[in-house]
Amino acid sequence: MNLPNLLTLARFFLIPLYLAVYFSDMAGRMYWALGIILLAGLTDVVDGYLARKTQQITQLGIMLDPLADKLMMLAVFLSLLISGKISLGEAAAIFLRDVAMIVYSAIFHLQGKKTLPANFFGKLTTVLFYLALFMLMLDYTQAHVFLWSVIILSYITSLIYLFQLRVVPRE
Repeated sequence: MNLPNLLTLARFFLIPLYLAVYFSDMAGRMYWALGIILLAGLTDVVDGYLARKTQQITQLGIMLDPLADKLMMLAVFLSLLISGKISLGEAAAIFLRDVAMIVYSAIFHLQGKKTLPANFFGKLTTVLFYLALFMLMLDYTQAHVFLWSVIILSYITSLIYLFQLRVVPRE
């Protein structure tokens, strides 16, 4: 197990920590929750950088990295839905896309296809989702308009990714 993969695994442990803090009654919980999200984002950037710089890119990392991102996003958006900060329609659009991507990637992996690393649009979409959730958590007035823009971009990005998956040869 290399350092980039350990950082990716750490992101999985940040998910329940985030949920515990978000739903706690501690003072400044929203800022602590945002800090945990930022830490998850930072570990995502660092693990990708280290994997490329030290040539430690592995199939495990390629598979776990986007899964950690998607599960963190799902946890955050689920917390926003439960707390009433996003609508059921917004949550459904996000959950449908992310769950479909996880299932589709798993099916391709089980069929012996390589899982592809995130492309530029996938990374951009992730950054924009982070920005949207910060706006939502801090109650910015245009947060919902921005969120729908990112949701639309995420579906376009998913279509590009699915097209790329279909043309990747079996291992």
